[in-house]
Amino acid sequence: MNAPPSRRPLLSQASRPLTVEIPALNEHGDTVPTSIAGEHPLTLYVDKREIVTLMTLGAAPEALTIGWLRNQRLVRSLDEIAAVQVDWDVDAVSVTTRGGLRDADQKLGSRTVTTGCGQGTVFGGLMDEIDEIRLSHERSLKQSTLYALMDAVRQHESIYKQAGAVHGCALAQATPGGCEILMFVEDVGRHNAVDAIAGQMWLDGLEGADKIFYTTGRLTSEMVIKTAQMGIPFLVSRSGLTHMGWQIAQRIGLTMVGRAQGKHYLLFSGAERFERD
Repeated sequence: MNAPPSRRPLLSQASRPLTVEIPALNEHGDTVPTSIAGEHPLTLYVDKREIVTLMTLGAAPEALTIGWLRNQRLVRSLDEIAAVQVDWDVDAVSVTTRGGLRDADQKLGSRTVTTGCGQGTVFGGLMDEIDEIRLSHERSLKQSTLYALMDAVRQHESIYKQAGAVHGCALAQATPGGCEILMFVEDVGRHNAVDAIAGQMWLDGLEGADKIFYTTGRLTSEMVIKTAQMGIPFLVSRSGLTHMGWQIAQRIGLTMVGRAQGKHYLLFSGAERFERD
C-alpha cells in the first residue's frame, strides 16, 4: 500500500537522461559513437541547510534523496518529509521537513566517510544503533530462489550493458515459480543505488521482511547496515565482502551470499535461514 496522499511528500519528477553519446576512436582509428553513463552533482539542502553533495546518474533523484536521509537515520519515517524538489538548473535538491531533522547537529557533527565506488557517508552513531536492528527469522532463502534471482538479474536490461561504469541494486521477492525483481536501480555508486531503493520502498509502502536485496558491489559494512535498516534479511552480491561487513552480518543475523554468479556462490553468514533444494 502506498503512503496516504495527505502525508505523502510533494515530489518533483526530475530524472535525467541516463546516458549520453560521445565520439570515440576504436583500435582501427575509426570514430565510433559510444554511449557513456551520465554523472551529475546533486547538492542536498534540508530546510535550507546544506547537507551533502551526491554524485549521481540522476535516474531517481527524489527516491535517492529520501533513501539517503532514511539510511543516514536523519528521518525515521516518510511522514517527516513534506516535499522533495529537484532543480537540475542549479544541481540541487531542496527537502522541506515537517519538524526538522532528528538530532541533526549531533549526527552531522560526527561523520564517517566510507571508501569505494561512489563514496558513501554514514553519520554519527553508526555502530551504536546496530543492536537495535531486528530482522525477521520467519523467512528462509531457498537455493532455487537464489539461482532464479541471479538468472533474472543476468537477463535484466541495464545501463551497465549499454554504457558500463555503473553499479546496480535490485529488490526482489521469492515467487512460487522462482524470483521476481520488484525494483532495479543503477547509479554511479552502489551506495546511491541502495539509497534510491530504500527511498522508493518508503514511497511505495513496502516492508523488507520477505524481500531479497541484490547488489553488484562489494558487501561492505555500510551495505550490510543499509540492507538491515530496510528490514531485509537476505543480501546477495556477485562480488566479495569485507571483514567488517561479515562481522556485522554475523552480529545481526543477516543471511549474506557473495561471489554469486551462475550456479556458484559462497554463503558467508545466516546459514540457518538458507535451504538447499
